[in-house]
Amino acid sequence: MLFEAVLEERHVGRAAQRLSLSPSAVSHGLGRLRRLLGDPLFIRTPRGVTPTDRAVQLAEPIARVLAGARGVLASVAPFDPASSRRRFVVGAPDGVSAVIVPPLLARLRSTAPHIDLGVRQLLPLEGETDPVRAWRGAFDELEARTLDIAVIPLDDIPVRFHRRAVFEEDFVAAVRMGHPAADRLDLDAYCALPHLVVSATGDPYGFVDVVLAREGRARRIALTAPNFMFALTLVAESDMVCALPRRFAATHGPRFGVVGLEPPLPLGRFRLNATVPLPALADAGLSWMLDQLAEG
Repeated sequence: MLFEAVLEERHVGRAAQRLSLSPSAVSHGLGRLRRLLGDPLFIRTPRGVTPTDRAVQLAEPIARVLAGARGVLASVAPFDPASSRRRFVVGAPDGVSAVIVPPLLARLRSTAPHIDLGVRQLLPLEGETDPVRAWRGAFDELEARTLDIAVIPLDDIPVRFHRRAVFEEDFVAAVRMGHPAADRLDLDAYCALPHLVVSATGDPYGFVDVVLAREGRARRIALTAPNFMFALTLVAESDMVCALPRRFAATHGPRFGVVGLEPPLPLGRFRLNATVPLPALADAGLSWMLDQLAEG
């Protein structure tokens, strides 16, 4: 745990505060680790410390060992959701968390009123064409235990992780109520409309363009927005159309005066999976939270 704290904090003093130890105790502990492993591990800098190559190499195997140990320790103490005061951190894309969090909070209020929840936004790595590598950031955080559960649109989960299906999703063409194209959204009308694309980087190209290209068609992307919720507010105040996840549009669209129309051609379907490292299943509390997410 000392190695993990110094690696994440990059500062002996902050690591000491996190571990409720004195800086001197942390320095002595690092000295023992250095002698044991035959490497300096961390080099002092004006702003703290920086890990050596050997420390970086050790980070992942040490994180796996700590995750297993924590799972064993957590399984020893009985978990009672009614009295537990644990905090769980769940990561998901914003269009997913906006769907799963409200019903989850309602269940927690009635069955686990003292449990706290942290929600993190997860994004795939831009430009990465391999789906597993695109979500490696989420996998790294799960193994480092900075994230308890990741809900991601991926079926090909690495074997060192457990997955639990949450729900399946596809896309609708979202427009404001009363939009001129709402009565007849054929392919010609769809391509002629100004489009809004959700892109964290502002890249004016998305999966819809791939689908349209297969049909020899193209569209005009009038605007990009960094997340689905912001896109929803922009659609409500314009004549733009935006491909939004069906459940997300159905859950939040009515409050903004936005309706989801059937697109003129299928825009793809995917399954959301709640994912945790296999050793974490020994944690009764984490298994319980997985069950809550899988209830939908």
